[in-house]
Amino acid sequence: MYASGSDAIRRTAADLAAAIASGELSAVEVTQAHLDRIAKVDDKVKAFLHVDAQGALAAAAAVDAKRAKGERLGPLAGVPLALKDVFTTRGVPTTCGSRILEGWLPPYDATVARRLREADVVIIGKTNMDEFAMGSSTENSAYGPTRNPWDLERVPGGSGGGSAASLVAFEAPLAIGSDTGGSIRQPAAVTGTVGVKPTYGSVSRYGLVAFSSSLDQGGPCARTVLDAALLHEIIAGHDPLDSTSIDMPVPPVVAAARRGADEGVRGLRIGVVKQFDGEGYAPGVRQRFHESVELLAGLGAEVVEIDAPSFDHALPAYYLIAPSECSSNLARFDAMRYGLRVGDDGVHSAEEVTALTREAGFGPEVKRRIMLGTYALSSGYYDAYYGQAQKVRTLIIRDFEKAFERVDVLVSPTTPTTAFKIGERVDDPVSMYLADLCTIPTNLAGNAGMSVPCGLAPEDGLPVGFQILAPALQDDRLYRVGAALEAALEDRWGHPILEEVPAL
Repeated sequence: MYASGSDAIRRTAADLAAAIASGELSAVEVTQAHLDRIAKVDDKVKAFLHVDAQGALAAAAAVDAKRAKGERLGPLAGVPLALKDVFTTRGVPTTCGSRILEGWLPPYDATVARRLREADVVIIGKTNMDEFAMGSSTENSAYGPTRNPWDLERVPGGSGGGSAASLVAFEAPLAIGSDTGGSIRQPAAVTGTVGVKPTYGSVSRYGLVAFSSSLDQGGPCARTVLDAALLHEIIAGHDPLDSTSIDMPVPPVVAAARRGADEGVRGLRIGVVKQFDGEGYAPGVRQRFHESVELLAGLGAEVVEIDAPSFDHALPAYYLIAPSECSSNLARFDAMRYGLRVGDDGVHSAEEVTALTREAGFGPEVKRRIMLGTYALSSGYYDAYYGQAQKVRTLIIRDFEKAFERVDVLVSPTTPTTAFKIGERVDDPVSMYLADLCTIPTNLAGNAGMSVPCGLAPEDGLPVGFQILAPALQDDRLYRVGAALEAALEDRWGHPILEEVPAL
C-alpha cells in the first residue's frame, strides 16, 4: 500500500482520479499518502493551518464505497484538496490567518466548499494565508509565515502562499485560493504552479470571507493546466446565494485545455502588454517571458504589442479601492457575535471591548489598510481619493476593451521578480505591493487571468510565471493558451515541479 501511496503524491489530479475510478488506487490510500506527506514535511513548509485528517479519511472512504456500489463519481472524485482558510467550512476552523477568528467553527459551508464535497473531492485541510488576504508573501499570517519549498528561506507569494506551497511540497495535488489583486496568480508564479482567477462573479463568493467585495474571486490552483480546468468546472457556476453571481454557462475550460495541449494556438492573436515589459523586472523573468512569447509565435500565434496606458495607474487605484472596501467589510468583527473577545470582564463598555479586541486581533497590515480605507472614504476626501480611483478603474476597463478588439488574450510576466527572501520587504509596504503590479488590472476590470510556469530564472534557479489575460466569460482562452505553452515548455525542459523542485 505505501509504495502505491508514495507514488500517488507525484501524480496529477487527473491521473489520480482515473486511478481511483478504475480501482487501481483507493481514495483512502491516496488521502493517507498525502496526510503522511503533510506529517513529514509541513513542519518545514507550514502550508497548513488545520489538517482535517479524520474528515478527509471519512470523505475518502465514502468515495470508495460509492465506487464499490457502481455509483457515478465526480471527475475528481477522491482527489485530496487544500482549501485556503478564507472559505468557511462547517465545523472546521476558519481563521483567515487572523487571531480575531481564532477557534471559530463556522455553522455553514461556503458554496465552493459545498460544491467540492458534492463532487467527491476530499478537502484535506485549510491553508495558511496573509491575514484576511492582505499581503503578497504570506508573512502577514498571525500564525507565522509559509515557506517556499524551492528555497525555505523565501516566500511562497501571497496572500494564498499556503495553497501554492502545498502543491509544490506534494502535500496536495489540488488547492483553492482567492484572488483580490493577484493572490492566486502571484503565489503560482513564484512556486512554479498554475493559478487561475476566473471571471468576477463566475465562482460564488458565498462563504468567502470578504476583503474587497468588488474584487475578491475564488479560483483553482494546481500543478497542471488540465488539473486546474477540471477543478474550475466543479467550483464555477451560478449561485443564487451570491448577489454578484453571473447566471451564465461555465466556459468549456476542460475542452479548451485539451485542445491547447493537442492543437496549440494557431490562429490566435496574442497581445504583449507594453506597460509590463520594461525596467524593474528581473532579467531572468524577462528572459523566460520573451522565450515563452517566441514559443507561442512558433506555434502559430500572431503576436502584437498592446499599449494600455491606464495600467500604470492600477496600483494606486487598487490601494484606494480595496482598503476602502475592507474598512467597511471588517467592521463586522466587533467582538459581539463570534471570534476573539478581549476585555469582557464586566468593567469595560461594549465600545471598549470592541476596541480592545480589534487592537489585539488585527495585525499591522490589516490595521494599515483599514485606516487607509477609512480615510479615503471620510467626509471631504471621498471624491478626491475613492471617487478618483473609481474613475481610473473605468479607464482600465476601457483599455482592456480596446485591447480585446485587437487580440484574443493579453500576456505579461505574472510578477516582476522571482520569490524574494522572507523578511526582505516586511518593512517596505510599497515594495511589497509592487509584487502585484501586473495582476491588479485584471481584478479591477473583472476579467479572467492565469499564471502558468514558464521555466526557471537563470540567475537564481527559481520559477517564473507567465500571465495570460482573457475577456470576461472567455476563461476558456486562458486554458487553451496555457496548455499550449505548458506542452511546449515540457517538450523543451520537462515539468519544472515534477523533475526539478528540491526534495524536502
